[in-house]
Amino acid sequence: MAQQQWYKGAVIYQVYPRSFQDTNGDGIGDLKGIISRIDYIKSLGVDAIWISPFFKSPMKDFGYDISDYRDVDPLFGDLNDFDELIAQAHQRDIKIIIDQVLSHTSDQHQWFLDSREDKTNARSDWYVWADAKPDGTQPNNWLSIFGGPAWQWEPRRGQYYLHNFFTEQPDLNFHNPDVRQAVLDNVEFWLKKGVDGFRLDAINFCYHDAQLRDNPAKPPEKRQGRGFSEDNPYAFQYHHYNNTQPENISFMQDIRTLLDKYPGTVSLGEISSEDSLATMAEYTAGGDKLHMGYSFELLTNDYSSEYIRTTVKTLEERMTEGWPCWAFSNHDVERVASRWSNNGEVNPAQCKMLTALLASLRGSVCMYQGEELGLGEASVAFEDLQDPYGITFWPNFKGRDGCRTPMPWHNDDGEQAGFSATKPWLPVDENHKHQTVSKQDSDSDSILNAFRHFMTWRKQQAILLEGDIEFINTPEPLLAFYRRFAGQTMLCVFNLAQEPASLNIEHTDIVQHTELNHHNGSLDKQTLTLPGFGCFYAAVS
Repeated sequence: MAQQQWYKGAVIYQVYPRSFQDTNGDGIGDLKGIISRIDYIKSLGVDAIWISPFFKSPMKDFGYDISDYRDVDPLFGDLNDFDELIAQAHQRDIKIIIDQVLSHTSDQHQWFLDSREDKTNARSDWYVWADAKPDGTQPNNWLSIFGGPAWQWEPRRGQYYLHNFFTEQPDLNFHNPDVRQAVLDNVEFWLKKGVDGFRLDAINFCYHDAQLRDNPAKPPEKRQGRGFSEDNPYAFQYHHYNNTQPENISFMQDIRTLLDKYPGTVSLGEISSEDSLATMAEYTAGGDKLHMGYSFELLTNDYSSEYIRTTVKTLEERMTEGWPCWAFSNHDVERVASRWSNNGEVNPAQCKMLTALLASLRGSVCMYQGEELGLGEASVAFEDLQDPYGITFWPNFKGRDGCRTPMPWHNDDGEQAGFSATKPWLPVDENHKHQTVSKQDSDSDSILNAFRHFMTWRKQQAILLEGDIEFINTPEPLLAFYRRFAGQTMLCVFNLAQEPASLNIEHTDIVQHTELNHHNGSLDKQTLTLPGFGCFYAAVS
C-alpha cells in the first residue's frame, strides 16, 4: 500500500501501558515493558500500536489529565525510553500512534496554575472561565460526564471553570487563538520525534458554546449511554452546547494541515456526540480534516446482528469520503468477551468469531490488549477499585477497572502472571491466569493462535483491507455482507449465536470457499449451515 495509505485496513493494537508489562517492580507497566514485548506484538500480525497516555500527569484520570504534554511521566520511564520504543517498533515495521488529549489539561498544568491566579495574567483567558449567577450558582446547567455539575468554583478568580470530565481536568478555551496554536505546537513535538499518528481523545469537546447556553432536557425514553450509564445525570440532557461546536471543524483542518507536513502520519478522532456517526462523517469529510473517525457505537451492550448491521450501514451512508475505524473493546468499557456473551462467561469460539467479524468490516480496526487472548471482564472488589468513576457510581456502575487489569503473560511466576514482580496496581484476575500468553502459545487451537492465523490470512486479502461493503438482510442471529474490490467479490457470513444456524444463499456461483481452521461453515447446494459462532468466507463470481 502507498505510504500515505498504510492506515486503510490497518489493525491497530491498543496498549494500556499501566497494565501491559512492569519492568521496574513498582506494580505499574512502563515503556520498557512495551519494548520487552514488542516481538509478541509483532507476532500478532498487527500494523500499529496505539499507546494510551504516558505523559506527565497527577494520574487523577490515569494519564488523561496531562500536566506536561512534552514529557514522559516517571512512572512510565523517560523520553529516551520512548525514542527506543519508536526505534524498536519501526525496525519491525510497526507504526506508533499515541493519544493526544487536547480538549483539557490537568489542573496541575502550568497553563492552569497561571490562568487561575487572576483575571489579568497572560493566560487568564486560556481556560473556560465564567461568572456565577446572581445567586452564586453555576453559570449554566452543563454536567460533567463523571457526575455532577461541569463547573468548579475557583476562589482566586472568584469565577467558575468548566470541566467536562473530572474536576481536575479543566477545559481549555479554544476560542483563544493562542491556545489553539500552543496545542498544535505540542502535537508537533511528537511528530518531530517520529510518531506515525495520533488517537485524538474526546476531540469533539475542544470547543464550547461561547454564549454558554443551557443544554435542553432529554426525555427518559431517549436516554442512552455511550461511555456512561443511563442512570448518570449526564444522560438527562442533549449536549448541544458543551461539545461538538461548528468552530471545531476549522481546528480539525489545522490538525490535518500540520500532519500533512509529515507524510504518512494519520489522525484517528474519538468522537462521542449526540449523533456520533454523523459527527464521524463530518469530521472526516473533504480530505482536509481527520483521516479516521472512531466512536463508541459498537462498544455497547446491543449484540444483535440488526444493531451491528444498522450501525455500520448508517456510517457507510454518511461517511462518503473518510475512513472508518471500528472497535469492540477499549480501556473504557466492559471487555467484549463478557459483554457480548450469553452469561458473562467467555466462549472461545465466540471470541474467535468476533475477531474475524471486526476485522472483516470495511475500515481499520482497534484491538485492545488481551482481546487476542479472549480475556473477559475482570472482577475487581470495591476495596481494590482505583477508578474514581467506578467509586462514584458503585454499585450500579463499577467503573473501568475491570477491563484495565494486568496482562497475563505466563503461569510460572507466582500470582502476578508474569506482569510484575510485586503487587500490581490492580489485581490479576483469577480467570485470566488460565488464559495466559504462554499457555495459549503452545495450544494450536487457542484464541491467541486463531487470532494470529486470521490476521495472517487477512493481510493477503486486499478485498478485506480496501474493499467496499454491502450488507445482506439476514434473520437473527446471522450477519452477512459482500466485500468488493478490483472486480472481485467476497461473501462473509457470521453466526452470532451458540446454536447452529442456516441461510439460503441465492448465489449458486460460489467459486471458492475459504477454509479457516476455526471458522467452518458448510454449503450444500444453496443452503449454508454455520455451527455456533461459525464464519463463512467465499469468493463469488
